Amino acid sequence: MAPLFSAGVTVVVIALLVVLSAFFSSTETAIFTLSDDWLAEQAAGSDSRVSLLQSLRRDPHRLLVTILVGNNVVNVAIASLTTVLMIDFLPAGSAVSVATLVTSFVVLIFGEIVPKSYGLSHAKKWAFTVARPIQVVGVVLYPVVVVFDLITRSINEVLGGESRIEQPYLDE
Repeated sequence: MAPLFSAGVTVVVIALLVVLSAFFSSTETAIFTLSDDWLAEQAAGSDSRVSLLQSLRRDPHRLLVTILVGNNVVNVAIASLTTVLMIDFLPAGSAVSVATLVTSFVVLIFGEIVPKSYGLSHAKKWAFTVARPIQVVGVVLYPVVVVFDLITRSINEVLGGESRIEQPYLDE
């Protein structure tokens, strides 16, 4: 296996994963930023994406878990692949440190902060754009999401919290 070819492919895969991380982060912000009142107003029109967004938002905890499961799987894969890549070029200890710093920087800037800012400033348009893809992600990740959904609701209840903790934020 040629290290440069392998490194090049790994970098491309990491870049694609960063795009997915940006997708999940911007989606979370865009969909959760929309008000129920705005969605209700939009429902008078004929855009089927409005009913899809309303459907997604009916269970905000499940929606949040879906987005976070997708985002965390992607971000862990970025960290893992970056570490594997760095080990090809640096001693193991240094590779882990460099990979941690590089991954943190890349994920924070390109996978979290910039995408969340974009999702916030383009919430209405972006939410319509991502409604169908996030519904597909929810179907694909359904078994995993159900497990995390049940675990987090149970923990919230044991800690004295609400199982639908996201609802007050949507109501504002």
